[in-house]
Amino acid sequence: MAEISKDIGVLTAIAERMVQWRLPRAQKLKERVDQGEVLTDSDIAFLQRVFRDAVAIAPLVERNPQYRPLAVNAMAIYRDITAKALKNQEAKSTRRP
Repeated sequence: MAEISKDIGVLTAIAERMVQWRLPRAQKLKERVDQGEVLTDSDIAFLQRVFRDAVAIAPLVERNPQYRPLAVNAMAIYRDITAKALKNQEAKSTRRP
């Protein structure tokens, strides 16, 4: 029971960080890549932190499946950003002489 309580506390803190910091930054990144921009080094570092954290919290989400939809939706946003950014980077690379 104590583990579940600890999990809920950790997941609550992660959800708050997501709402306050990561989701707003992700929305700005999505807007930029949707306009054809490529990711900066800072953007890439941010996404790397997000993916590292996602791997780290996977066991918590497995033990608390009510958080699975939130985790899946968040990762879908980041997947969309990286896929679009890759297309933008490839397009930029092919335009160079």
